[in-house]
Amino acid sequence: MELDYRVFGRSGGRCDLVLLHGLFGSSANWQSIARRFEGERRVIVPDLRNHGRSPHSDTMDYPAMAADVRGLLGEVGASCPYVVGHSMGGKVAMRLALEQPEAVAGLMVVDIAPVAYPNRFGGILRAMADLPLEQIGRRSDADARLAEAVPSAPVRAYLLQNLDRDAERRWYWRLNVEALGARIDDIMGFPEPPAGARYEGPARFVYGGDSDYLQPEHAGLIRRWFPNATSTGIPNAGHWVYADRPSAFAGVLRNFLSSGGLGA
Repeated sequence: MELDYRVFGRSGGRCDLVLLHGLFGSSANWQSIARRFEGERRVIVPDLRNHGRSPHSDTMDYPAMAADVRGLLGEVGASCPYVVGHSMGGKVAMRLALEQPEAVAGLMVVDIAPVAYPNRFGGILRAMADLPLEQIGRRSDADARLAEAVPSAPVRAYLLQNLDRDAERRWYWRLNVEALGARIDDIMGFPEPPAGARYEGPARFVYGGDSDYLQPEHAGLIRRWFPNATSTGIPNAGHWVYADRPSAFAGVLRNFLSSGGLGA
């Protein structure tokens, strides 16, 4: 699938940086971080399938999403790409690195492990699917209708970034809500990689100090597939680490890039 994407900065002899968003997100989520690095290197920020302005599909699994990103890297002629993925995007990045390690110069996985998680989002997706968009006058109306199912105002604000109007001023979800709901178990899971798959390049697992997504018991599995992995915690950050502590996150990312070797 040909993904929609944004490019910040330009190639200048340094490795490219690729930023992959999480579930319900889009390339816009990474804009603040991309701006911090655009003066140093080219930053490539796609919308993953069924998100943002990328095409919709009934298929929503990690082999397919990794193939999408691999195709994009070829399309843009990515130079020694360092791939950073948050949450669902982190799983896409891991799958890409395990399937085609030579395509990834460095890997940063943000607040996620290569494991299956409980479905925390079924209720949210049902509420989004049930929202009577034809009855919505203003975005605040949608916010009020979602409040019962999604009591957190910041989470509703995050979701409502995906609510848009068409040329006739009718509201629609840019997200493929139907496909996400039908494939949520695939999204929450992580399929067994191909036999013998390993990514031996530099890998950094970054987690929020206030988040529970990355646990000590995940370390063995991470080491099995990513033997050179290291981890870094960012205090006072939740699951959306790069949004909660952008300066701290950018510092960790810059350190990882600079430690990657010549040209990184």
